Amino acid sequence: MEITPELLASAGLIFALRVLNNAIGTVRLVLLARQEKLLTSIMGFFEALIFAITITGVVTDLSNIVNLSAYCLGFSVGSYVGLAIEARLITSFTIINVFANKGGHELAIALREQGFGVTEMLGQGHSGEVTMLRSMVNQRDTSRFVQIVESLNKDAFVALEPARSVQGGYLRRPRNSIQ
Repeated sequence: MEITPELLASAGLIFALRVLNNAIGTVRLVLLARQEKLLTSIMGFFEALIFAITITGVVTDLSNIVNLSAYCLGFSVGSYVGLAIEARLITSFTIINVFANKGGHELAIALREQGFGVTEMLGQGHSGEVTMLRSMVNQRDTSRFVQIVESLNKDAFVALEPARSVQGGYLRRPRNSIQ
């Protein structure tokens, strides 16, 4: 197989379309999980259209290793690009539950001082009384929240869960957050 400018242009187009196709698919799945029906459907149309156009450049000649490689590489890069778009454009929230046998109230105060909203409750655990902290945070701030908990109370139990939707309540931007 001779590498020609036309072959490289074809492979470049396949790569670019496959990146776009997979990036759209990744964002579409996030929107689907949030039950954004109309936007999900519109994105699904374009995802299918781009896929149909892209796959014809590959299946017409499966012995063309350059196009096949561009297709596969485009899929990989598209996954990365889709996740980067999701992280930048789509605001996602995480519900963080913290269970502390001791020092729970002090932990809540420290988290509030860092700008996180925290609901504090008392409960009964296996070993006795526990302080339960519940917070809804922007997904980008999740690791910082967990780092604060771990640095102040290594024995605390932390459970994370995705929030499908958020309405009302108290959400403010934590201090020193990167947005």
